[in-house]
Amino acid sequence: MAEKKKKTLISHGIAAQNRKARHDYTIGETIEAGLALVGPEVKSLRAGRATLAEAWAGERDGEMWLFNCTIPEWQAGSVVAKFEPRRPRKLLLHRKQVRELIGSITREGTTLVPLQIHFNDRGRAKVLLGLAEGRKQHDKRAAIAARDWARDKARLMRAKG
Repeated sequence: MAEKKKKTLISHGIAAQNRKARHDYTIGETIEAGLALVGPEVKSLRAGRATLAEAWAGERDGEMWLFNCTIPEWQAGSVVAKFEPRRPRKLLLHRKQVRELIGSITREGTTLVPLQIHFNDRGRAKVLLGLAEGRKQHDKRAAIAARDWARDKARLMRAKG
């Protein structure tokens, strides 16, 4: 059987990931929210060109928004369909979820960090948000040491058995 041709567009799966967030923050609860996007933004996401490195989510006028997420312009788009790459994007959540998140982020030291943008089975763009608390430098070092020890321990166990 012939090999399948690799697709360049992401139809299902992860479009963008914030790997540094799991290092910088202790992630508690996670929640999935929809994204209000325009057409060229979706095409750019499907091409896997978005970055979440400096993104954060917050409240504005009683609604939740995704700030500082970079989705570059779609190059094949027309002049009419241009958009600002770093514009705030509305998060689609139920009212009860919005109230709970606003209550959670008003506590000191807690923030809402986007962990990844992915497409669900229906092809809708979703963002996975984590309720996070910042880590101190010594906590980051301890997490790295624990991860390294777990990796070395697994390597030793494989070699012995």
